[in-house]
Amino acid sequence: MTVHERPFGGYLEDFVVGDVFRHWPGKTITEYDDHLFCMITMNHHPLHTNAWFAESETVHGRNVVVGNLVYSLVLGMSVPDISGSCIANLEVESLVHRYPTFHGDTIYAETRILDVTPSRSKDDRGVVMVESKGFNQRGEEVCYFRRKLLVWRREHAPARRRPYGEDVWD
Repeated sequence: MTVHERPFGGYLEDFVVGDVFRHWPGKTITEYDDHLFCMITMNHHPLHTNAWFAESETVHGRNVVVGNLVYSLVLGMSVPDISGSCIANLEVESLVHRYPTFHGDTIYAETRILDVTPSRSKDDRGVVMVESKGFNQRGEEVCYFRRKLLVWRREHAPARRRPYGEDVWD
């Protein structure tokens, strides 16, 4: 029998400048998702939560998904491949919303490795700079951001353990 461990995030040595990670799966944003996110974050702008207002008072004529939800989805989609085992997220350098996202749009994401720099002061870690893009189902880039992560070197990372024994299938 073979046991397949799914890595969650990577170590400094795993990241190669130029590599692209296509994150899976995508997520269709519902009206409920958008309204709940708006209420949780206290963004009560009627562009996001009032269909009549959006139809009669805005250039799009319909509700627009709040941009922070789109950003959060793209960031979250990248976690299993990019930052799941990092020490810290250090910085979001830029964030651009290129096209609006609407209820019913499906967001997909990918991340490119821009730079990998071993730490000069601590040999157990380094900084990885990435750019992530979110696309809708039509292939339009709706969100773009760059960020820096503090990442363990493999040999210094804490052990990845499960809360139960290794022999549960025996």
